[in-house]
Amino acid sequence: MRDRHPASRPWPRVDAVCVATCVPTRHSSAGVTAIDKRPVDGPVLAGTLGLAGDEQGDTEHHGGVDQALYVYAGQDADFWAGELGHDVPAGSFGENLRVSHLEVSGARIGEIWRIGACTAQVTAPRIPCRTFAAFWDVPDLVRRFLDVGRPGAYLRVLVPGPIQAGDLIEVVERPDTDVSVGDVARIRTRDLGEAHRLHGLPGLAGRVAAWADQRVGQPSTG
Repeated sequence: MRDRHPASRPWPRVDAVCVATCVPTRHSSAGVTAIDKRPVDGPVLAGTLGLAGDEQGDTEHHGGVDQALYVYAGQDADFWAGELGHDVPAGSFGENLRVSHLEVSGARIGEIWRIGACTAQVTAPRIPCRTFAAFWDVPDLVRRFLDVGRPGAYLRVLVPGPIQAGDLIEVVERPDTDVSVGDVARIRTRDLGEAHRLHGLPGLAGRVAAWADQRVGQPSTG
């Protein structure tokens, strides 16, 4: 189903494109982290494995085709600025894209977005690890992050292309399902009994799909 953007609302857009290289840390089993991403100028190629020049520290849990891009909404960052008592600059939550005028955590799994010259699909929420809490020096941040239901979204790149700050974001396809990014985060971490809602869900990240299939005792449909 193709989405129609209401003329009365501002167009969603990219506010910042952010990348980082790995630095040492004692808070990750990998020994390195690239959580502290920083905005870059000009277009950056978004490929099937992520942005050019971006790295992931723990490649067992971060990156890959289903988590090529991590997107976080400016309004959610503003919420956290109030909670934490200081600014949350673009990239500092580990996101590749800071965006505005888009309900990222309310997006449906399987939605397809056109971002600049790139086309990508919503696959999963972010479930943060201890490195996230350690980076911010807030011991209970992972629990708080999950409790408020603002996880941000991972994307699978379907058509590689450059992305830069100022690019518009168009929702070109919205599936006829009712499972949002926020729903998946809640089911994955709290309401495990609803795992059946994720079984066979089109577009869902493979790792999350495998977890749901195991919970309901059915083989993965791929």
